[in-house]
Amino acid sequence: MKSKYEQIDLSKLNLISIHDRKSIVNVEDFGKPDEINPKDLTGLFNCLPDILAAKQLKHLARMLLEFKQNKKPIIATMGAHNVKVGVSPFIIDLMKNGFISAIGVNGAFTIHDTEIALFGETSEDVKASINTGQFAVTKETGEFLNSAMNSVTDGLGLGESYGKALCESETPHGDVSVLKQAYELSIPLTVHVAFGTDFIHFHPSMDGSTMGLGTMRDFRIFTNQISKLTDGGAIINIGSAVVMPVVIEKAIAACQNIGFDLKNFMGVNFDFMKHYRTNLNPLARAVEVGGESVEIIGHHEINIPLLWGMLTGLMDSTYE
Repeated sequence: MKSKYEQIDLSKLNLISIHDRKSIVNVEDFGKPDEINPKDLTGLFNCLPDILAAKQLKHLARMLLEFKQNKKPIIATMGAHNVKVGVSPFIIDLMKNGFISAIGVNGAFTIHDTEIALFGETSEDVKASINTGQFAVTKETGEFLNSAMNSVTDGLGLGESYGKALCESETPHGDVSVLKQAYELSIPLTVHVAFGTDFIHFHPSMDGSTMGLGTMRDFRIFTNQISKLTDGGAIINIGSAVVMPVVIEKAIAACQNIGFDLKNFMGVNFDFMKHYRTNLNPLARAVEVGGESVEIIGHHEINIPLLWGMLTGLMDSTYE
């Protein structure tokens, strides 16, 4: 039955090339974890004070190393800000070293990560372009991601489809793409979309039914990863204030209902400020089942490299 409400005709959208767009973030400004010798980091853990947030961060590092050594799940959830402040190389190195076993991201993360992989730049200047009709109409990004969803019809999840497409494409900066590296490392990366929040949703190439199928499949993949938190492990939320916390909540609810006894896991939140939903998911949820919570407030571009350095130093000293 046809809707009685009129819809806007998005086929009239005027797209522009990313090469004609001003981007705020450039890959050249990303962090460079390979420019330090891991042995130079062995004392970083011990040099921090055993007080307040530093004490919490040291405890978190100890626990993550323990989870890794005991093959417990470490599930990271992230918002787009991680890409925009250049910490992707640190996330990828943690993936390669076994400190991240699964990843869940929002839709915006995939846009910025893909633009960095393909073009080495991302993040539009919204204020400068939205009133001129030039914001959120980047041709190449929408066409690539919307075309990549074809693999959803073959049975893949949305994140897996994006990762596969990047692996099959020329990506000058694919080494700092979390999507691509997760696919190559066979680390489940799931994408949790809220329709209307990302600019590719209103591009003429968008197929909402395919995206819906892919993100629903990803929710089931993500929930399966959450189901493994039956005795230890961690959920680490980095910078998603709404989407990923509510996905975590629903995944936990589904697991408990089916019969998985989630307990003793650690809930971790990194963000610039405290938020209502992150305080509940994963922090309060972890405590409710006998686990513990750690919250580190501050800038990602400082705290994520700091955590990486502590883990790298601990790992190197452990295996000496």
